[in-house]
Amino acid sequence: MERSVVKLLCGLLLLFATGQPKTDDWDIYSFHINSTVTSRYATTIITSRVANRMNESKEIEFHVKIPKNAFISKFKMMMDGQVYEGVVKTKEQAQVQYTEAVSRGQSAGIVSSVGRTMEEFKTSVTVAAHKKVTFELTYEELLKRTHGKYKLQIHTRPTRPVQDFKMDVHIREKVDISFVDVKGGLNTKALANAITKTHTNKQAWVYFHPTVDQQKTCDSCGEEGMNGDLVIVYDVNRENGLGDIMTSDGYFVHHFAPSDLPRIPKNVVFIIDQSGSMHGRKMAQTRTALVHILNDLAEDDFFGLISFDSAINYWKRELIQATGQNLEQAKQFVLNIRDRGATDINAAVLEGARMLNVHPREGSASILILLTDGDPTTGVTNINTIRSNVKQKIAGKYPLYCLGFGFDVNFEFLKKMSLENNGVARRIYEDSDADLQLKGFYDEVATPLLTDVTMIYVGGANLTQTNFSQYYNGSEIVVAGEIIDNNVEIFTPQVVAISTRQKVAYSNTNSSVGSLDTKGLLQRVWAYLKVKQLLEKELLLTGSEKNNAKKEALELSLKYSFVTPLTSMVVTKPEGENTEVLYKPKERGNLQPERSTKAHGRVSNSGRPSVGHKSRKLGARIGSFPQSLPVGTLRKGARIASFPLTPQSQSLPVATPRKDISKVMAVQRMKTDSTLLTTSAPVFHRFLMKTVNYTLPLCFDVIGGVNLKLLHHPSTELYINGVFDSTTTNSGFKKIVIHVGADHHIEVDPEGISLRHGQSTTRHTGEDRITVGRFTVTRLSNETEFADVDVRLSILLHRKDGNNFLWPVLRQSPSAGDTVGLLALDQIQYEVVQQNSQAKVKITDTETDVQRSTAFDYRINSPTEVDCWLIAADFVIPMPLREIIVAQL
Repeated sequence: MERSVVKLLCGLLLLFATGQPKTDDWDIYSFHINSTVTSRYATTIITSRVANRMNESKEIEFHVKIPKNAFISKFKMMMDGQVYEGVVKTKEQAQVQYTEAVSRGQSAGIVSSVGRTMEEFKTSVTVAAHKKVTFELTYEELLKRTHGKYKLQIHTRPTRPVQDFKMDVHIREKVDISFVDVKGGLNTKALANAITKTHTNKQAWVYFHPTVDQQKTCDSCGEEGMNGDLVIVYDVNRENGLGDIMTSDGYFVHHFAPSDLPRIPKNVVFIIDQSGSMHGRKMAQTRTALVHILNDLAEDDFFGLISFDSAINYWKRELIQATGQNLEQAKQFVLNIRDRGATDINAAVLEGARMLNVHPREGSASILILLTDGDPTTGVTNINTIRSNVKQKIAGKYPLYCLGFGFDVNFEFLKKMSLENNGVARRIYEDSDADLQLKGFYDEVATPLLTDVTMIYVGGANLTQTNFSQYYNGSEIVVAGEIIDNNVEIFTPQVVAISTRQKVAYSNTNSSVGSLDTKGLLQRVWAYLKVKQLLEKELLLTGSEKNNAKKEALELSLKYSFVTPLTSMVVTKPEGENTEVLYKPKERGNLQPERSTKAHGRVSNSGRPSVGHKSRKLGARIGSFPQSLPVGTLRKGARIASFPLTPQSQSLPVATPRKDISKVMAVQRMKTDSTLLTTSAPVFHRFLMKTVNYTLPLCFDVIGGVNLKLLHHPSTELYINGVFDSTTTNSGFKKIVIHVGADHHIEVDPEGISLRHGQSTTRHTGEDRITVGRFTVTRLSNETEFADVDVRLSILLHRKDGNNFLWPVLRQSPSAGDTVGLLALDQIQYEVVQQNSQAKVKITDTETDVQRSTAFDYRINSPTEVDCWLIAADFVIPMPLREIIVAQL
């Protein structure tokens, strides 16, 4: 019997049917969320019970959103008296099980995606006629204190009201709870009497039990039920400076957050990217946020402002006191920052560090804050060199905080650079509230209370991080570890730090240490912190140290059944059902199992971001062109294509290592037209690909002069195509054509611009600025700039061996998710697995031969020759032929 499919998402769970569901087809007859917070460690259990009311089987899908900071630790399905449990395994073990399932013709059913604060998990099972299934998911997280409060966020989005819907939160602390509030989109007037809040000294309860009618009538409700968050925020009283320390079963957890301290005056330098990619709303929001931040500086603070593109622009070359007059002048500087040029991150950060280094003040705290939205494109562009330069310049004296604006930035580079300089990296999402995100981050670090914090534990072992460069008002330091021989009598905690101009020490008191009666909980808190910190540490290490950190994190993940970036959960199901594997997703990635494609010896997969996760192409980053989609973002059915010799070719000739070019060329020509067989040297063009984790980029060759789709944005009727120069090897494009709607067409060639509107054509060969309707074209001596709504494209003019050619550089990506083309491709992640006479790289689980070579980087005004790994294009360009080639420009 053919099965209809019902999908169930309640944000927490989604339920819908392919086709229009009947009211009696299925029933979510119970949906419960139970979250217990014990000493700030939250364990949340989601239980959903579904009945199939039909006379035939249905596939029911369980879809859950959980906080990014959480680890899934348990999942099970109960059906017909049987329990099917998810098992946490190494990724390699999970991949073997998945591959075996694929070989039997089964498919992967899991897609994990990432939003701002939530990740998604889903699985499905076939439920027989008139039978029931129960899903139960458990996840764990340590609540982080920011802005003076802890926050527990629970999201719910059913597609229809649920009769028995309950959300119960129980908070238990060993110290008094100072306040409890309920916030979020579901805390509305219509749902007010569905929320019950009870608060005693050391416990609090929040119950959310909306009726079916209430689930239909609230502000974020409707016939499809609720859609929003419930957020519980609270804080605790702190009676002594040392904080509270819980002990149990030979483990301890120490929460340190003193508040009765004078603020430390700060020295802060803001380093602001004003390159071309910051055009439009990003630049405007940055200016707005900076003005608000300047308003919050205290008069005993000193500050500096640097904006940068390919050059550094100063307000002042030294730190200036935050007097009223100085702040007003600084605001004028901020309001006049304009986007332009390339991105020299190295020079800007080093200059910011210099300003702090030459202005030491006793009793103050220094902070360096970088905001950028792209990769380094000029000056020093090797990210490892930049990291080394910055680390040497800062020398551990103060933290560096990196804010990455949007998804066109190499966030892993920023994260590493921050971590190795005692800071953190934060992504700023391109949205209407980006200025509030910037201001919110600054508020977290605006009030330093302690510097050089050292946590000491006599009688403690196997500790998590114990040294912190600064402690800020409203935050918290958490340390966990083992108590040697479980001997609490000799266990002595102490904190030593610097406050303003003096050293302070907090010692153990009788009220500081208390026991916790929840067996095994503190051990899990310790493991949670340890894994998180080991994963950060592993990012910065190399060689055996890196392997040891990774091994320890993996062992702990397996021991405590945490789904982390190193492990996967294999969802076991009844015989004959699909095998599914849950991966912990990275930021902006869908790390799901991948199906091998025999024809190309290449691994691809079938996932795209789920609804609600904006699908934007990362490859637009400062014109990285072209780039490969990262692991886990290929569309279903995607096939590998090579580049064509002619638009009519059925397959595309690709150069792998240079020695094979003529061989490939001959084979492809014989396939298309035997009369084209020739021994003449082919014309090829070499492209550099941006990579996530290596400074040495990948490169590949494209043969022949072909028409390529560069950027197509159907929702705004913007189409950009280009044709290669077919006469000069290793050059670029001889013409780029831009179509805006049906009536406007711009042709750019090395000699000028032709603008056609209807039957009228005008030619522009000098420096000129042309504005027509919604778009503007600006022709400069060596560059043409095109701006249309939220798209900015630079077309650079280069000269080689007397031949002029063009190269497109996308400065700003379209915000809509329907963009395709070579300029819209994402970064690729690889690792070198062999570096001898025959080098190899591995992308996901597939290896291929590469050859060390060089390429010119035409994405910058003054091209430089860089080293690269020469690789087969069909190994890294996962795109159907129809999405690459256009018959005419």
